[in-house]
Amino acid sequence: MARSLFLAGVVMPSLLFAMPARGQSQRADNAERDAADIVVTATPTVGEATRQIERTPGAVAVVPDTVFQNTPVQTIKDILQYVPGVIVQPRMGDDVRLSIRGSGLSRAYGVRGITLTIDGMPMNTSDGLLDFFEVDPSAYRYVEVFKGANALRYGSNALGGAINLVTPVGRDAPPLDARLDVGSFGYVKGQASTGGVAGDLDYFATASAQTNDGYRDHSNGHQFRGNLNLGYRLSPDIETRFYVYATSTKQRIPGEVSKDQALDDPRSANPEWVRQDQQRNVRSIRVANKTTTRLGDTTVEAGIFYNNRHVRHPIYQWLDFTVDDYGAFVRAVDDRSLGVVRNRLIVGANLQNGTIDTEQFVNLDGAVKGALAASMVDTSRNLSAYAEDSLFVAPNLAVVAGLQYLNARRDRQDRFLSDGNQSDAKSYDLWSPRAGVLWDVTADAQVFGNVSRSAEVPTYDANSFATPASGNLRAQRATTFEVGTRGKRGGIGWDISLYRSEIRNELQCLTTGPFSACSVINVDRTVHQGVEAGLHADLSLSALAAGDSLAITAAYTYSDFFFRDDSRYGDNELPGIPKHYLRAEALYRHPTGIYAGPNVEWAPGHYYADNANSLSVDPYALLGLKLGYDPSGRWSAYVEGRNLTNEHYISTVAIAGVASATSEIFNPGIGRAVFGGLRYRW
Repeated sequence: MARSLFLAGVVMPSLLFAMPARGQSQRADNAERDAADIVVTATPTVGEATRQIERTPGAVAVVPDTVFQNTPVQTIKDILQYVPGVIVQPRMGDDVRLSIRGSGLSRAYGVRGITLTIDGMPMNTSDGLLDFFEVDPSAYRYVEVFKGANALRYGSNALGGAINLVTPVGRDAPPLDARLDVGSFGYVKGQASTGGVAGDLDYFATASAQTNDGYRDHSNGHQFRGNLNLGYRLSPDIETRFYVYATSTKQRIPGEVSKDQALDDPRSANPEWVRQDQQRNVRSIRVANKTTTRLGDTTVEAGIFYNNRHVRHPIYQWLDFTVDDYGAFVRAVDDRSLGVVRNRLIVGANLQNGTIDTEQFVNLDGAVKGALAASMVDTSRNLSAYAEDSLFVAPNLAVVAGLQYLNARRDRQDRFLSDGNQSDAKSYDLWSPRAGVLWDVTADAQVFGNVSRSAEVPTYDANSFATPASGNLRAQRATTFEVGTRGKRGGIGWDISLYRSEIRNELQCLTTGPFSACSVINVDRTVHQGVEAGLHADLSLSALAAGDSLAITAAYTYSDFFFRDDSRYGDNELPGIPKHYLRAEALYRHPTGIYAGPNVEWAPGHYYADNANSLSVDPYALLGLKLGYDPSGRWSAYVEGRNLTNEHYISTVAIAGVASATSEIFNPGIGRAVFGGLRYRW
């Protein structure tokens, strides 16, 4: 496929132009207010959330819990694996590398370039870094995905966009929902939840405990997580909701190894990681309040939050740090008629401030704290404001324009002065405009297009101020062009996007040695472009038996990422993920509740592990199989096999500038595994 593939995208919408119209589009009719004549709610249902998100003139998705509830949901990959454009690569335990449109590709740890929220409240630290140890994949009603600048509503203007995890509320949760999952490599997880309503009060609570020996040596871990969600309706027009989220996780880290070791002995750990007993242990608590108020044609949502996280993290050094983040947000949606046209205006602001109080020690054998090696307090301040207006120039055609402003400040106070005072501060002022169009071709089919700017500020592990280079890192900027279509006809649904992001100062975190943090640089110019195509088909098999059906789901991602006239790497490909990636499943369902079917994960081509394109990662194909029983009653059960051919493959790569055959930058994928689960609802 040519690197100018985006230009070919202008042809795609013509495929829909010839579709026969089936009456005026219903989506243009006050989708935000479908249930407004009853009560206002801070947590939309799955259907309402889908209708709201599809007012976005860009690539978005809603993943309901029906997609992942009868699976061993160990990581966020089990939720997002069929969302095109989202690549999730497991590392160990609950940890993954997640990339949307090439965001944070070079990261060997943590995630950058994506905003993760839970019920609209940020889970990233205030400097932008993110990990997934606090995510409980089986605890959510649905998950929203906003790719790129389409995440405007959450104050995100990063290349990857935003993911919002939405917990259930008492008004749509059963009094008891309990499950037990067991499987290969010592995996055991138990979870129970309860929900209910008492007049104007509703409540939902869930708790889970999990233990896992791990596929690899030195990758065992255990986790406990709990969520509480309390809502109170002050009137039909006002609802306030309180949230508490708590996590305790302990996880050993097996470390990256050479390519030969990853493929020939995938269960082994890096001996240096074992000697140092590298771990990541986290205790966190989050509290928040969100209040939603309807004032005629305007709905206002406002909230406050506080996050505390204590991390004990013996790695190449013994890191002991506490994160305190706090903030507030307000968002107003005004949806009304202006004469003969409809107009939808969204305005909002987000404040997220915080500190990271860190001490680093020498890590002696067996994760024993040695002498103090570093001590600092990092303060982050972030204020963003945004506005987006959708003017319906026709009942089924909206012209959209938006603008976001971000002011970010990073301030480090060095308390360990024997190696020099590395205190410093830096501020960023960034404007990100966007414009787009959304056309409801029929009641069930849309075409969209947009052009947008995005910006990302360096995180503290990059903006360390230890050297002039790290202190002078520039914000990553991108201009993205996107066209696409989504819809449904008969039993077939589709979601297709083509995009091209032209990036300046892309932030790369390059692995420079086996026992140190990666080093962050700005790359002058790069291009990320690709195709994201999703398909879902529900086919009746009534010829075999009444009520039989076959569900086919597929997500294909084409990623063409490359340097552009770079002084060192020329036009080389950017490393990190497969150029072609396919995830597909065919699931037969019998009316009695029995279901079964195969699935595949396929990366058919080589991709590179370094900027120099000197070392490649081999293609792979993984075969899985599901079998279950879910009669829509109180009991359900499942068995699932993964990587049934026991393929040896590379799951993730810690990107290097130049790699060799002995570079220890690879994480092997998990081998053959079988899981089973039992669920009871009452």
